[in-house]
Amino acid sequence: MIFIVVKFKVKPDWTDRWLDLTRDFTDATRQEPGNLWFDWSRSVEDPNEFILVEAFQDDAAGDHVNSAHFVQAMQDMPQALSETPEIISEKIEANGWGRMGELTVN
Repeated sequence: MIFIVVKFKVKPDWTDRWLDLTRDFTDATRQEPGNLWFDWSRSVEDPNEFILVEAFQDDAAGDHVNSAHFVQAMQDMPQALSETPEIISEKIEANGWGRMGELTVN
């Protein structure tokens, strides 16, 4: 699987509108063949930081960056960002989420 985490530093005046700005991108990406998840979170330490965790089954993720919705998002996002996003993108040996071995809830 291709596992990707991206940190987006959003301008303070855009934080309440960030999820609206990225809604079409999010919805379209979730519909892509091979997309496993595409989930946004907001930092509890920095209210202007959003974290995107996404995964694709295989190298089809390459098609993702060439899609019309990706290209549009790359044009829409800069106005709301205070700096270039940071990313980790790795191919890992996994098929999805597993249960945490160190903690069990009954």
